[in-house]
Amino acid sequence: MRLAALILAAGLLPAGALAQSAERNAVELRQGMTPEEVQKLLGKPRRTALRADYAGAAPQGMLQWTYTWGGGAGSSSSERTLQVDFAGKGAGQWTVNSWAWPGL
Repeated sequence: MRLAALILAAGLLPAGALAQSAERNAVELRQGMTPEEVQKLLGKPRRTALRADYAGAAPQGMLQWTYTWGGGAGSSSSERTLQVDFAGKGAGQWTVNSWAWPGL
């Protein structure tokens, strides 16, 4: 019953309020978090990118998730972007390596 009430309450909030809440949650990011932990904290990313780095002896991968908040239609607020970089620790094993707010 509580879950249904929370879902209903979230549906009644303006999209901007939900975005602000997710943006505030970004302070909880920590190195070593898994993609599942990040998604639970921030929701689904707006964009994803997968890159291979062949600089070392064995190829390493990098997964990048991009989150965007604000700047919606008719909004006077500017758009804010958070990029979360995951390092590959093995086949299908990603952990947060770094994150940044480009443009700030």
